[in-house]
Amino acid sequence: MVRLRVALVVLVVLALILTAIWFLQRRLIYFPDRATPPLVAGAEPVTLHTSDGLRLGSWLFRPPSGTPDQGTAVLVAPGNAGNRLGRAPLAAALAAEGFTVLLLDYRGYGGNPGRPSEEGLARDADAARAFLAERAGTRLVYLGESLGAAVVTGLATRHPPEMLVLRSPFADLGSAAREHYPFLPVRLLLRDEFPVARPIRTITVPTLVVYGTADSVVPPEQSITVADDAAGPVRVVAVEGGGHNDDYREPLVEGLLRRSWS
Repeated sequence: MVRLRVALVVLVVLALILTAIWFLQRRLIYFPDRATPPLVAGAEPVTLHTSDGLRLGSWLFRPPSGTPDQGTAVLVAPGNAGNRLGRAPLAAALAAEGFTVLLLDYRGYGGNPGRPSEEGLARDADAARAFLAERAGTRLVYLGESLGAAVVTGLATRHPPEMLVLRSPFADLGSAAREHYPFLPVRLLLRDEFPVARPIRTITVPTLVVYGTADSVVPPEQSITVADDAAGPVRVVAVEGGGHNDDYREPLVEGLLRRSWS
């Protein structure tokens, strides 16, 4: 009888824990800096309009005066933390090489309304792509970092770009989460899946995959899996000793300058 009661208590506790994880899991996925960032040099504030009625503040970077224009616009989809201020150095570096860059901030990030979710971020990416297609009128490249790699991969299945650039991509969110929470049935609990390896099998555009060999957040093996699964021409750049939050401006800019449209 005592054992039965103990077992029931354990089951109730586990049920409560799993229920809490189910309802609070997005707080473990998204870590937005909700403050509106101060405008930085070279950034032009723009507003994106999503299909569900949100107005998202983002920044547009154009090539500086006198810089030869590459005739290419880059949509930068960030990872799950911070806001657009942290990606401004990457955008400025790309603009300095002649690229037009739209630095997307998701809903719930950087002073934007709404709450992040997989469906919501897909809408945000659609709005960013529509903005560039209308305003830039040039070839489009999608560049996604970590979680953003999943966002732009999904976007590429709906609106193929000229090139796809994935920095530290995971196979899917469940695979990444399992590395950190091996004791939980994460695939059964996840509300947001963010697949990359599966949809990239249908994407035939040139793809650049950049990852760090010492990444402790997204295991390098997952980025390699994504590269192996890509249906189009792939170039892989492994940054020796690179961690998840290191500065990857140099390989990303170099990769775009060496892009292939074949």
